[in-house]
Amino acid sequence: MLTQNTKIGFIGTGVMGKSMALNLLKAGYSVHVFNRTKEKAQELLNNGAVWKDSIKELSQEANVIISIVGYPKDVEEVYLGSGGIIENAKKGAYLIDMTTSKPSLAMQIFKKAKEKGLYSLDAPVSGGDIGAKNGTLAIMVGGEQEAFDTVFPIFEVMGSNIILQGKAGAGQHTKLSNQIAIASNMIGVCEAIAYAKKAGLDPVRVLDSITTGAAGSFSLSKLAPRMIEGDFAPGFYVKHFIKDMTIAIESAKELGLSTPGLELSLKLYQELAEKGEADSGTQALIKLFAATL
Repeated sequence: MLTQNTKIGFIGTGVMGKSMALNLLKAGYSVHVFNRTKEKAQELLNNGAVWKDSIKELSQEANVIISIVGYPKDVEEVYLGSGGIIENAKKGAYLIDMTTSKPSLAMQIFKKAKEKGLYSLDAPVSGGDIGAKNGTLAIMVGGEQEAFDTVFPIFEVMGSNIILQGKAGAGQHTKLSNQIAIASNMIGVCEAIAYAKKAGLDPVRVLDSITTGAAGSFSLSKLAPRMIEGDFAPGFYVKHFIKDMTIAIESAKELGLSTPGLELSLKLYQELAEKGEADSGTQALIKLFAATL
């Protein structure tokens, strides 16, 4: 059973991870952090987090290890690489990868963890920087019920919609479903704003009308205002969305599924990245449409 004295190791303190770890600190947990760039963890250290110089050192001390890094290759290195988590974690530790990654990799990590007497959950999130700050993320989990139940109080600090979707890999499959839904929706949001402007309307007033109707979505309510204001700071990076969509297309093909809307969105975001917007927020897609106004 986990308590407030449980040591939580947190790997990855970027846009999302920093806020998630900060909420764990505010909830009274002992949080030990590692990030490739120490400066990005400074706010957490100022709020009582303990810095660890390596994944190995962190893994040897923590009871629960949470990761949210960039790409599947990073997940593989963090968990399965030399000096990684599985090689060094204490027997009985709980491993929670909250990166959006490959379902097949989540299943591989689960298998390797089980062989070492470790509990593994894949638990990607949705809700962007706002959800991370407010502790209202949707958390989609794959793994065993017992492990899920044990770490549920930790999930509750970071999210408000927490569902065990099935066995290992199910969390990742659910997140890919989420990204597929967002992909086409973002095109629609951009086209709606472009149309409103072209028609001579005030897009802010248009949003007041359409966000509460059948068109309502997170992208329309939270990201469309940023588009209109010209605020392209990343709540979620363009480059990471491209990564997610690429994984989703690969997984869909493995399942024999056609995803034309997803493929169009990926093409547009790749064009956006080529224009120098890879480190912008996903709402920067409006720039491709604004050029035609």
